[in-house]
Order: sequence, then structure tokens, then C-alpha cells
Amino acid sequence: MSIEKVAEEDLYQVIGEAGFERFVAAFYRQVAEDDILGPMYPKHDLVGAEERLRDFLKFRFGGPMDYLEKRGHPRLRMRHAPFHVDEKARDRWVEMMDKALEEANLPQGAVATLRDFFHSTATFLRNT
Repeated sequence: MSIEKVAEEDLYQVIGEAGFERFVAAFYRQVAEDDILGPMYPKHDLVGAEERLRDFLKFRFGGPMDYLEKRGHPRLRMRHAPFHVDEKARDRWVEMMDKALEEANLPQGAVATLRDFFHSTATFLRNT
């Protein structure tokens, strides 16, 4: 039995502000102590990083335009260029995103859509 994915443009409507908050918070709870990703995130800016990811995802999936208003075009490759994103970092990021998706207890159709997006975007952002 396959799960029917939520259309990307409808995702915000389905999981809302609270869903994005739960999911992104679950991801960032893992970051600080992670031996691969932790060093990429300045400890003093974890709250800011969490806000930027949450705003980006809300914008990307049909929600408010806060990210664009604050930061402009996402330019994901450029914004991630300073970081060493190899296969190991990509795989850890995906692993932690998958765990956060499960912890957030979102509808399965939303999880399937987000999981596909995260897996492909993580591969796209590898730079070494």
C-alpha cells in the first residue's frame, strides 16, 4: 500500500505552523551534540539557524513569505558553499531529518513529501 504524498504547495496548509515548529525543533535538538554536523553550526546561533530553516521550509511549502522578506532568494548552493558537505555530512543530515520527521508525528503524506525533498536537496548540496 503506497502513501499518497501531499502536494508541495499544500504542505503548509496540511501541517501548519505548529507542524513546522515541531519538526525543525526536533532536528535542531540533535545538531548541537552531533560530531559531524555540530561543528558546522555556531553554538551562539543555533536559535537563528532554527528560525532560518523553519522560515525557509514554510515559504518553500506554501506558507508565509517571511524567509524571502528577511533573506531574499534562498540561493541554497551559495549559502552552503562555505561548509564542507561531503557524502558523510549529507547522509548524517538526512538521517537526522528523517528522525525529526518521525518525532514530529506529522501525517504520513506530508512526511513522504518532505522526505523526498530532503533527500534530493541534500544530494544537490554536496560540494566535496
